[in-house]
Amino acid sequence: MKVVLFCGGLGTRIREYSESIPKPMIPVGSHPIMWHVMQYYSQYGHRDFVLCLGYKANVIKDYFLHLDSAATHNCVVSQFGKKIEILGEQQPDWRLTMIDTGVWRNIGQRLVAVKDQVKDEEIFLANYSDGLTDAPLPEMIDFFKASGKLACFIAVRPPFNFHLAEFDDGGVVKRLRANTESEVWINGGYFIFRNEIFDYIQDGEELVLQPFNRLIKDDNLLAFKYEGFWRAMDTLRDRQVLEEMVENGQMPWAPESDNQRERNLVRRI
Repeated sequence: MKVVLFCGGLGTRIREYSESIPKPMIPVGSHPIMWHVMQYYSQYGHRDFVLCLGYKANVIKDYFLHLDSAATHNCVVSQFGKKIEILGEQQPDWRLTMIDTGVWRNIGQRLVAVKDQVKDEEIFLANYSDGLTDAPLPEMIDFFKASGKLACFIAVRPPFNFHLAEFDDGGVVKRLRANTESEVWINGGYFIFRNEIFDYIQDGEELVLQPFNRLIKDDNLLAFKYEGFWRAMDTLRDRQVLEEMVENGQMPWAPESDNQRERNLVRRI
């Protein structure tokens, strides 16, 4: 299945980094968060990516056009730099279609802009490119296929704690509870679509507002509830949490080969 990655937004909530680079290019460890997202899909065999570019599109293009494994992996250099042996995982075999969808388009319109790139796909995947998870993607796809619905998103618990207050019209509090004790679920930004999704998106519309409400009306929207690891990088604090996880070797989103074992594969350049 093709994977559509939305990577053209401004990233205003993490402006400390996004003023100089696009949000999906903000590093988590030695790689951009977008690279980690692609690795997640790649481990399940989904390696054909459609990149919806926009803000600072040249930065993303330049990264993939000059991707050098030796710069970010353990390696052995010999013959005065003419021979390089990469230690660990091989370079992912990805196919990238990079489409400039404009700076100011919303996600719904970015998806419409790459409609031709997925026209032959009965089912395709999509992602916000700024969140990581260890959700079982094959299980999610099977769940979706069996439902016959047109769209599905991963539903996750908010990764932070807050208190929910219930009160009457006079402001008298009737109940106070932690969000972990409630049925609060949020859209985790991992999607599965049938091609008919484009029939539900009208000109100028965002993806998860009017189109999703039309899907709900037609009983065609599915949520895959997942209570395992999920974390989006919306703020500087979110990035710090992910960085600490990488530094401690705790990367539940990473393929086993990246997180738990090294494969002694040699690639000559």
